[in-house]
Order: sequence, then structure tokens, then C-alpha cells
Amino acid sequence: MKKHDVIIACDFPTGQDALDFLSQFKEEKPFVKIGMELFYGEGPDIVKAIKDRGHNIFLDLKLHDIPNTVNKAMRNLARLGVDMTNVHAAGTIDMMRAALEGLAEGADSERALLIAVTQLTSTSQERMQRELLIQAPINDTIVQYARNAKEAGLDGVVCSPLEAGMVKEACGTDFVTVTPGVRFADGAKGDQVRVTTPARAAEIGTDYIVVGRPITEAADPVGAYRRCVKEFMMQ
Repeated sequence: MKKHDVIIACDFPTGQDALDFLSQFKEEKPFVKIGMELFYGEGPDIVKAIKDRGHNIFLDLKLHDIPNTVNKAMRNLARLGVDMTNVHAAGTIDMMRAALEGLAEGADSERALLIAVTQLTSTSQERMQRELLIQAPINDTIVQYARNAKEAGLDGVVCSPLEAGMVKEACGTDFVTVTPGVRFADGAKGDQVRVTTPARAAEIGTDYIVVGRPITEAADPVGAYRRCVKEFMMQ
């Protein structure tokens, strides 16, 4: 698994939609994110079906519960053989440690990378303070959540590309950053707030970018994917 890659967010309502989409890729085997919509609709079978086609998989379920529950859930997810999965950093260091232990115990061989979500890219400073009553600046919160994830032994975090540099500075260059909120310069932001381009994400130093609608809803998805790879890898 490369440590510098574009991950396509396959947020489709059915497994057949996802498989039909991926069938367009004849030469490449892109890294794929399976999120809640697809996993809850199709279950573990869609993971196996996509894995059997040769794709690396980021299973994006953002577990957030008491440590014991997350530990047991991760033991089950480990058996799916995905390459990366995640929890919410807001679940505390104890929960993240329990998740890591469960993931390691359930793995048949090498465990998946485990990363923690800091703040969703749809969250703004104003919403965080007004709705969540978190009064610290959003960047300080994200960096502290990243430090907590590192203390728990996790491999990295999910953050917006705008914060990837700060996370690397606080947690070290080997601490993985996975960044959604990436859009082409000539594209729409959609419902995400903290966004940037593939090229700028690479300049900031993120390891993986997660790109959904700019690729999946493009008139030419393969061409959009190749453009994204080119812009991200050229730095």
C-alpha cells in the first residue's frame, strides 16, 4: 500500500452501483473508501467483492462508543481484511486504545491502519463553538485530538488538508494524515467547508486525499481520477 495516494470515496446507494463505477477503471486499481451508506446497505459482502477486484480499502465507519463496544466491533471489522479504518478521536484515548487492541486481536495477518477523525470537514469554527460548546480554536482542537490519537498508539488521523501540516508538526512526519475536503480549483465545494485542491494538499504534506463527487459525479470519472492523481503526485 503506497503512503501517498488518492482514495476514491465510493458513496453509492447500492453495491452494484459501486461495482459498475469501478468497472470503468481498466488500467488502474484505485484505493477505495467504503463509507456508511454503502456498508450499511450491503454489509461485509461489498468489502469482499471490491477487495477481490484488487482494490485497497479504507472502511470509513467512524466508530464512537464506549471502549468495550468499540474493541469488540473492531475485532469483527479486522476479519474483513481492509487496509485502513477509523474511529472518532472524540471518543477519548481509552476508546482509541481499545479500538487498536481489538483491531490487532482480530487481524489474521498484518492489521489495518487505524486513524482517528479529528473534526469533520463540514464543521466550521462557529458551529463547533455554538453547537458543540468547544470554545478552543478549531485548529487547537484538531491538533490536540491528533496528539491524543498518537498517545493511544494510532497510525494517524483524518483532518482537512488545511490542518495536515500542523498535525505533522505536532505528531511527526510518520504520523499519517488522511484528508477529505479536496476539490479541483474549478469545482464546487458542495457541503464541505474546509477544502483545498489536490496540488495544495500535496504541498501541505498530507499522505492520502479522499475525493468523492469530483470523481464519482464527473462526466469522465477515469479522466477525473487521473487528473487528481497527476495534480496530487506532481508536488
